[in-house]
Amino acid sequence: MIMSRTLLVVFGMLFCTAAQAEVDKHARNLAASCSACHGTDGNSEGGMPVLAALDKVLFVNQMKDFKSGARPATVMHQHAKGYTDEEYELLADFFAAQKRH
Repeated sequence: MIMSRTLLVVFGMLFCTAAQAEVDKHARNLAASCSACHGTDGNSEGGMPVLAALDKVLFVNQMKDFKSGARPATVMHQHAKGYTDEEYELLADFFAAQKRH
C-alpha cells in the first residue's frame, strides 16, 4: 500500500514536470516569432521595445489593445490578432521570466 502511494506520487510529479516542460516549449515557440523585431528572448537591440522581464499584466493588456485597435501600431495589430488570450498569457509568462540584458 505504501509502495503504491509512493509510485503514484512519483508518477504524478513526473507527469506535472513533463506537462510544464511542454508549456514552456510552446511558449518559447510562440515567442520565436517575436525575436525578429524584439530580439532573442525579448532583449531588443534597440528601436523596438524590450519584452524581457516585462510585467505579465502589462504585456497581456498591450496585446489585447493591439488586437482591438485601441493601441495604434504599424504591424503589431496584425500579429496580435494571430494569438488567443491563452497564448497571450503563455507569452507573458515566457517574457516575464527572461532576464533583461
